[in-house]
Amino acid sequence: MALSPKVYTWLCGLFASLGSIIFGYDLGVIAGVLPAEDFKAVMGPRYKNSNLVGLIASIFVLGCFFGMFPVAYLADKLGRRVTIQIGAIVYMYVLLPIYRNPGDVANIASSLGGVLQTGAKNMDMMLAGRFFAGFGVGIMSDLAPVYQAEIAHPSIRGRLTTLQQFMLGIGAFAASWITYGTSAGLSGTQSEWRVPLGIQIVPALPLIAFILLLPESPRWLAEKGRWEEAQQTLARLHANGDQSDSFVLAQIEDMKADIHKARDIGESSWSELFTVPSNFRRVALGYILQFSVQMTGVSAIQYYSTTMGFSSQRILLFQSINSVIALIGEACCVLWIDHTGRRRPLIVGNIASGLSFVVGAILMARYPGTVDNDAAHYIFIITTWVFNFFFSACIGPLSWAYPAEIFSTRTRAKSTAITSSSSWISNFFIAQVTPIAFNHIGWKYYLVFAICGHTNALVVWAFYPETTGRRLEEMDALFENSPIFVGGTTYAQVGDHTAAERELRAGNFAPGDLTEKEGRSSDPEKASVEHIEK
Repeated sequence: MALSPKVYTWLCGLFASLGSIIFGYDLGVIAGVLPAEDFKAVMGPRYKNSNLVGLIASIFVLGCFFGMFPVAYLADKLGRRVTIQIGAIVYMYVLLPIYRNPGDVANIASSLGGVLQTGAKNMDMMLAGRFFAGFGVGIMSDLAPVYQAEIAHPSIRGRLTTLQQFMLGIGAFAASWITYGTSAGLSGTQSEWRVPLGIQIVPALPLIAFILLLPESPRWLAEKGRWEEAQQTLARLHANGDQSDSFVLAQIEDMKADIHKARDIGESSWSELFTVPSNFRRVALGYILQFSVQMTGVSAIQYYSTTMGFSSQRILLFQSINSVIALIGEACCVLWIDHTGRRRPLIVGNIASGLSFVVGAILMARYPGTVDNDAAHYIFIITTWVFNFFFSACIGPLSWAYPAEIFSTRTRAKSTAITSSSSWISNFFIAQVTPIAFNHIGWKYYLVFAICGHTNALVVWAFYPETTGRRLEEMDALFENSPIFVGGTTYAQVGDHTAAERELRAGNFAPGDLTEKEGRSSDPEKASVEHIEK
């Protein structure tokens, strides 16, 4: 019995996001590695420099930032799948040799991996290994949501693109429990930190081996003029291989109108992202959204929650529980995002995160880690769990999903490379500043994130159009027609997330035009109708 097209497409998106497991694992594992006594000894006396300690954690995302430079070119030139595969190969090639036999120095001159093998024995090479691993992860994590958006049915696009954060959560979950286990059972040995770091290579193996078995993005194929392949691929994804299916034919017609319109403009260029008003608006919204995610304070908690007045092993346990909570929140987002819309979770989540930091700042000011008050410290930990649930259910997943769906196929790879770079550079900035800020102003640093959570919510309410259920080919029209200030207008309301599919199947859509222009409703339950899963 053949799988439902939506199930098959969702599984393709799930596999493509394996690179996000690596991303989440790397972000989570370093918090368990840094306190290991043997790791401190291997890093040497320079480990006492708080700036360098912060750099060990944050240089990974700096590598992700530099991975954005080739990703747009490769994705447009070689396709989405091959570029994801290249990112996985870069990542694995860098990491494999770090964990070779430390005595095997014969390989040092033969490859970058040999150089990084010595990196496991001093800080400089560990920093180099973290940077280049980040380079590969940056490529994979940027392309996965793009690929997912381009293969998805309009009604389940949110369920695919939010898989990025869900898989990241799985990686963080694995990292937290593995580092907790090795800190408890292998304390004081090299294995305490080498084993957790070595395990991160596992998700890259199936990604490299099998990514090319997935269908290529039909929109990339169409952009390259390979229409027959595009139709075959779209039929494979959305109609169990039936190329005469009305839904497939309608989407091909929509893509042709979009691409022919784009070709009338000329070759795609970087300059049009900044000179065409609707393009610049989308780049700005995506960039601000990705930057605002880091201003919720998530990186400060992720990297430095080990500074809270408990033993390092107890903190690792708290972080492991935190990873379970995050995974629950991310699962909720995947299940509900196409019903709630994009704007509403972002607004609610940012307000909740801001309030969490208000509570956290009060607790840190009144009962700092040096004060013997376990009750207050446990309340603080619970506050971080509340923050993490709302961040994982409302903010993190949408920071990848929204930018991946608002651009045209012509500019999507270039634009998301720019918007994703905002996440990496802001992540690096916060990770570097956090230990210095805590040393100088303590609890007052949390007030920054308390304020930013609320300003983030206000900006989303005011300026971000709702995109739920819309076709990718109507995004140009959406951002050309909607006002800059969308708060309180129909462009801020959640419509029926199945309407675009109904129009496509019925053939009563206008290529490039908006779906149900007059039928948006602020109540998604009221607007929604029974939809036959096909």
